[in-house]
Amino acid sequence: MKKLINEPSQVVKELIEGYLAAYGKTVEKVPEVNGIVTKTKQEKVGVVIGGGSGHEPLFLGFVGDGLADGVAIGNVFAAPPPDTVYEVTKAVDSGKGVLYVYGNYAGDVLNFDMAAELCMADDIETRTVLVWDDVASAPPDRTIDRRGIAGDVFVIKIAGAAASAGLSLAEVCRVTEKARDNTKSIGIALAPGSIPDSGKPTFTLPEDEMEFGMGLHGEPGVRRAKLMKADDIVSEMMGYLLQDMPLGKGEEVCLLVNGLGSTTVMEQFIVNRKVAAILADRGIAVYDTLVNDYCTCQEMAGVSITLMKLDGELKKYWDYPAHSPYFKK
Repeated sequence: MKKLINEPSQVVKELIEGYLAAYGKTVEKVPEVNGIVTKTKQEKVGVVIGGGSGHEPLFLGFVGDGLADGVAIGNVFAAPPPDTVYEVTKAVDSGKGVLYVYGNYAGDVLNFDMAAELCMADDIETRTVLVWDDVASAPPDRTIDRRGIAGDVFVIKIAGAAASAGLSLAEVCRVTEKARDNTKSIGIALAPGSIPDSGKPTFTLPEDEMEFGMGLHGEPGVRRAKLMKADDIVSEMMGYLLQDMPLGKGEEVCLLVNGLGSTTVMEQFIVNRKVAAILADRGIAVYDTLVNDYCTCQEMAGVSITLMKLDGELKKYWDYPAHSPYFKK
């Protein structure tokens, strides 16, 4: 698969260099590791996010005011090493503790937990909120086994707002867990992405087929089917979501329609049109909508739909001002 790269082994290094060339007025690299932090350290709970490269603009694009204070960056589709997480944590810590927010993948869990142990030795208190929004990856009675996908966007936003509002580490963790527990996603894949090192697709899918519930790295979904019209695809996706996340008439949600890499914005708005109609038909109010590429898998074709159910507290933190290169509120 064709890529605009130089040496495959240098893609993460050059990604970071290019990002800093664009946005280096507000963020900077952590010395010796692939981490980025805000230039101005605030006296508040720090928020550190992270994961593998290849999902841009997640994660590095969400470091900024009212969002994350730092990001630990791994190789393509690989967890950031413990020392990277550790150095980023030290860079953002102001003495009030640090919250980790990242997707529920074994490598990330292992490495962030190792970094937390290193921080403990330095008297830096850390807590963790794992994002597990992908309803296709495990049944409801095994929610803690589910993967994190585009729901990261909502959870990071709430975590950053709660920290910026001056809450304690325990309270930032509580609010962020509430956001996580009220966020559900489902994805559909039409074509694979690829890994720059190999240049090969991460999975195979016939031209006339699609897969419901495909993971961000090509993990198997819940079923394959012949390609259908957009409205029929969305109806089935929303069926999965609303069965897992019962919503009553008059309740409010934030909605994210997320492109996975090569899906056009035109297609994303066609998807949003049907999602909005389904929610309206059920009397569910959409408080805010995001439509764009936020959590991708290189050139994977497909889309995910994420809902976050709101209450008064979550709505307050959703409306809290935020600013980064890829998210503004």
